[in-house]
Amino acid sequence: MYCNKENVNILTALLVAHGIDHAVVCPGSRNAPIVHNLHECPDIQCYPVTDERSACFYALGMAQALNKSVAVCVTSGTALLNLAPAVAEAYYQHVPLVVISADRPPQWIDQLDGQTLPQPDALGRFVKKAVTLPEPHDAEEHWYCNRLVNEALIETRHQGDGPVHINVPISEPLFNFSTPVLPSERKIELLQADIPDTTLHQILSAFMQAKKPMLIAGQPMNPNLDEAVSLVEGDERYLPDFVLYASGSIVSKRMKRFLRKAKTSWAVNGTGEVNDTFMNLTQVIQGDETVVINQIRCMLEQQPHPFVKLWDELLEHVRQHAERYEPCYSQMAAVKALEKQLNAKNHGRSFHVHYANSTPIRLANIFARHSVYCNRGVNGIEGSLSTAAGFSCVTDENVFCVIGDLSFFYDQNALWNQNLKGNLRILMLNNGCGGIFNTLKGLEGSPARSRLVAAEHHTTAEGICQQNDVVYLQAKNMNEMQQGIDTLLSIKSNRPILLEVFTEAQTDAQVIQEYYSTLKH
Repeated sequence: MYCNKENVNILTALLVAHGIDHAVVCPGSRNAPIVHNLHECPDIQCYPVTDERSACFYALGMAQALNKSVAVCVTSGTALLNLAPAVAEAYYQHVPLVVISADRPPQWIDQLDGQTLPQPDALGRFVKKAVTLPEPHDAEEHWYCNRLVNEALIETRHQGDGPVHINVPISEPLFNFSTPVLPSERKIELLQADIPDTTLHQILSAFMQAKKPMLIAGQPMNPNLDEAVSLVEGDERYLPDFVLYASGSIVSKRMKRFLRKAKTSWAVNGTGEVNDTFMNLTQVIQGDETVVINQIRCMLEQQPHPFVKLWDELLEHVRQHAERYEPCYSQMAAVKALEKQLNAKNHGRSFHVHYANSTPIRLANIFARHSVYCNRGVNGIEGSLSTAAGFSCVTDENVFCVIGDLSFFYDQNALWNQNLKGNLRILMLNNGCGGIFNTLKGLEGSPARSRLVAAEHHTTAEGICQQNDVVYLQAKNMNEMQQGIDTLLSIKSNRPILLEVFTEAQTDAQVIQEYYSTLKH
């Protein structure tokens, strides 16, 4: 039996019609009719997460894994506001999320009654569309409610993927579950066209006819670009005259500064947005960037371009240096060991790797030879573990999360979840602070750096793992780290496994500096 709230039943029916079959649900009374319906519906699988901020990152990870829209449902009041970090991340990563918030009736908003804050448009410009459903009393209001839900769900995949917000006012009494079946609801569909052949031909021609063309694909991976640019800054031979930017975030600030010296750039993305990252944009093409990338790769195989070959040789030099360089015991050594083992132990087996922001993703760009996931939409640290955890819930393949100490402790509630399985494997890099701040020139002159900026601490993950039934391993030297990584990759477990690698922040910074120094020489 479903609830007796007509707007909730319309919403549930249309979620199913639009193929949304995974939902992360948070506790609450006002959203109980919605959660009840999602649970009752045989076509929807629910995942309970108590922490709303973590829950939305869970949904983000699930949507990444499934490559489809995932719903996240919260109660009224500040519960909705806790979703904002993950929604902003989804907006800039173009990940389809359906945020469903229960609400009080509009006449009670701002009346000093519990949880009555204005929820329509509470997520601002970080959602592609926001609708507030009526509580239908006649056929016209039913039609209106149906239309609003359809509009919102269509927008998750329209002109590029992204999050939407459906706000659902629910009047009391709340708990009447007397509707035997969901209504048969009209589904509105959207058909999208690909990039026309003429436009694709224009792109390919512009690329191949340029003297020095460069194809830049942003997230999820742009390996070794930072190191390569550090070798050729000021060398005009390597500066492109035409850049084709296929969307996504670029980690390397040095690379972005370098490309701002190029003559012109074209951008290809699914939304048609004007992202003038390199300050020389002249063309924006709306379409599927993977189609363009694959076509250019195919053409380059048939007709190699000398400038592309020049860069390939430079990148191969950088890759060889990364393989030869043997860092002493440090965070860099741990990431290199993990990536080496992943390549050696997972031939023929699929795996997924999530890197947290700051130092971890920069180390990934040196050593990873596969696509990685990272919350680079807005570069926050707060949901990296939850995103990986959510991803692991909807796949049987191993999901690795490489994360720093501050990111881990911030997001520790990601492990407070019995849905987690043994396929989640965490490499936690603990040097007692935000290590990236030890590499920023000039900051060493501030007496506030260690305690206030880098958040120096003496905390470990062992107790957190014990309380959440997570297998805990630790390493304090090279042998323990290598053995721990081997265990992390090979052990069988029904619960997540975490390896905490303890290092010294000063050593970590010195190793990275040495890596770049030896690269240049």
